[in-house]
Amino acid sequence: MYDHNSIHLQISDAESITSPTIFEPQTYTVDTKTSSTASINKPSIRAPEKKLTLFALRLAVLEKTASGIGTLGFIWATVVLLGGFAITLEKTDFWFITVILLIEGTRIFSRSHELEWQHQATWSIADVGINSFRAIKSSSNFIIKTVKSVCRPVEIGSRNNSREISRTRNHHVSRKNWDKQKKMPTRMWTSTEVPLLPYAKWVFISRNVSKLLYWLQLASATACVVLSMIKLVKRDYGDVEKGDSDKRNRKSALIIFYSLALAEALLFLLEKAYWEWKVSVKKLLESVNDECELGESGLISIKRFFYDAYSKCVNGSIFDGLRMDMVTFAMELLDSNSPDEQLIGARILRKFSISPRFSEDTLQKIGISLSVIERLVEMLNWKDHEEEEIRYSSAEILSKLAGIKQNSLRIAGIPGAMESISSLLHVSRSHNGACDEISEKKIILDNENYGSWSFNHMGLQILKKLARDHDICGKIGNTRGLLPKIIDFTNAEERLLKHPTATPSQIVTVKRSLQVLKMLASTSGSAGKQLRKEISEIVFTISNIRDILKHGENQQELQILGIEILTSLAIEEDATERIGGTGGVLKALFGIFFNDEIPENQNHVRAAAGEALAMLALESKSSCQRIHKLKINEKLIKALEVPLLNINAARILRNLCAYSGDDCFERLKGLTAAAPTILEAIMKEENKLQEVMIGAASCIFKFINSQDSKIMFQKAGIREFDLAHRLFLILKKYQYPSIKVPSIRRYALELAIWMMRDDKANIRTFESLGLEKELESVMETTTELESFNIFSGTVGLYRHKIAMHSLVETAMELLEEAKSYRESR
Repeated sequence: MYDHNSIHLQISDAESITSPTIFEPQTYTVDTKTSSTASINKPSIRAPEKKLTLFALRLAVLEKTASGIGTLGFIWATVVLLGGFAITLEKTDFWFITVILLIEGTRIFSRSHELEWQHQATWSIADVGINSFRAIKSSSNFIIKTVKSVCRPVEIGSRNNSREISRTRNHHVSRKNWDKQKKMPTRMWTSTEVPLLPYAKWVFISRNVSKLLYWLQLASATACVVLSMIKLVKRDYGDVEKGDSDKRNRKSALIIFYSLALAEALLFLLEKAYWEWKVSVKKLLESVNDECELGESGLISIKRFFYDAYSKCVNGSIFDGLRMDMVTFAMELLDSNSPDEQLIGARILRKFSISPRFSEDTLQKIGISLSVIERLVEMLNWKDHEEEEIRYSSAEILSKLAGIKQNSLRIAGIPGAMESISSLLHVSRSHNGACDEISEKKIILDNENYGSWSFNHMGLQILKKLARDHDICGKIGNTRGLLPKIIDFTNAEERLLKHPTATPSQIVTVKRSLQVLKMLASTSGSAGKQLRKEISEIVFTISNIRDILKHGENQQELQILGIEILTSLAIEEDATERIGGTGGVLKALFGIFFNDEIPENQNHVRAAAGEALAMLALESKSSCQRIHKLKINEKLIKALEVPLLNINAARILRNLCAYSGDDCFERLKGLTAAAPTILEAIMKEENKLQEVMIGAASCIFKFINSQDSKIMFQKAGIREFDLAHRLFLILKKYQYPSIKVPSIRRYALELAIWMMRDDKANIRTFESLGLEKELESVMETTTELESFNIFSGTVGLYRHKIAMHSLVETAMELLEEAKSYRESR
């Protein structure tokens, strides 16, 4: 049983809103916090069902002991008494023994067949079992309770019939429609309803036969106790005449027989009393059900589990039942051909998989059983209306399994697994948006389609967890029709994003699809390259994200996800052109980046927009020219002074100056107004901000002539010597490339070269500082880390056009030329 109203609670996973920056390589670490915490906080009782298997063992001990004594008494009576003393027995003893043997034989027969009939009855739990169970609870008379409850041991072994399951299945289906389905005839007999005889049908319905056998056992045992007690008390076994050797041992033989019969009957009644005490009075089944957290419908599963354990103890070794546990039991039921058994198995595994107490052990057992995983994957394709709960439970179990990397690899390795997961995704949006239509007060969602949303959520959840592995991302991309489905779910129109009473399930669906798309787009390696190409080629991808950027001010999480997808797609040149060529995307990004109305604690969305813009402008002349047409120079320069925005503002400025082309020279000159702010940041800041400001300066200052540069330094209140000294200290500080600021040495060299070319006096300054020695150190420690603009994981992308060693050689040549010039004079 699943509740659609709880979906929004299940998907609110705690994860970082923003991804690590693409401008620095990412190292991967293993987080062991979760596993260690789980092991420390393990509850003391790991398997509540142990109480049931122990109870079944004790009952089996009593049952087998009684049966053993009964067998001994039967042999004693037939061999010793009826065989040896049949002629010399008193008439009453003869008939007492005969009656006891007959009723004991009847009891043994009914006992052996009772289990068979009870097992047959477990194909369907009768409603009368539940009703009598509740009636016993409400009765105030203990005797009446006991009389009513004697039927319950028979029903403990029973399982839910289709009517009982129907009442707890598929909450999204209307009651009226489901009642119609319940009345539909089936093509097979329900075993509990088979009339064995044409007349007296009620008595001879198979589900009542086990009750008759049970009552027959109680009557037989009671009669045996009564008859044995009468003879043991009266001891009227007849007189033994002196010298009559045939009757000499008759009294002792009769006492032994009646004692055996009495002991066997009392043990049997003790077993039944113990049963009733634990089940009716101590509420053992309800207690275990509560500890297992299976809910109201779980009592059916507990009853079936107990009966199966008891049957194994009785029919085989008494220890056979101890080897049973709820998870293995549920896995076996899941592989059954009976829909009722499949449903019970799916319910148990689902409950245990999502339980904080039992999920670790449950997922571990399922994870090492490939046949069970294959069965769960197969169930994702079941689209019969009556199998919806089984299908949903399988999806939720797989979602939990996919959270563990080893299990996610096993799931993805099953042939057809991705196609099965894809079958969960159903886009019910019509061309006129009927499913999302908004009235004046609410968004109307058709009840008939509501169930599909829950499967959409689970399908996207599974994909999201599988997409954590880059190899699986490739499989997702290669699955026919899956990418278009995921992208279709990102469609969020203005009325959905802005309306305050938007259906949570729709917002969640958009969010999950964006999360999956983000993980696919950020995949590294050749698989990532192919995925980004395919994602950007689907015509709805960028336009859907544009709508979220334009109208999603009330849904910032969606905006951030959309922005991060654009950032990842912009790694590919063709995708960059498609994004820039889609009307309104750049404008929407700048609208978010420059939006001062966004609270400071939510500036991460502005920072994400800035990073996307920096990526779109990287080595893209067309994107840079489109940005110039938006006339944002003044706002961009002001953004250099805003915390959290200044880093990406500096990146955008650098890329605009570096890749706009010569035809944008006049527009670029307007950006030189940012020089004083940049110089001040270089002198005061550290680490990442210092790196990007030096990078911006090395490009912007190229548009400033020598005369203007002196005015710029004067306006900033900074001497050229101070800047040169700062750059020298940076090279000295970073003797080796830094992962956090991989380009700082490159940018420092670029700016130092500009300074030496701008004014020959700066060459002498650098000489006096000892730049030549630092350049030699840089030459010896240069790595590939400094050769790229951006990174996909640990893979460098967009190699710098000028190699690092070329910059070092250029700087050294300038120093050498100045030295040679002075020597020649």
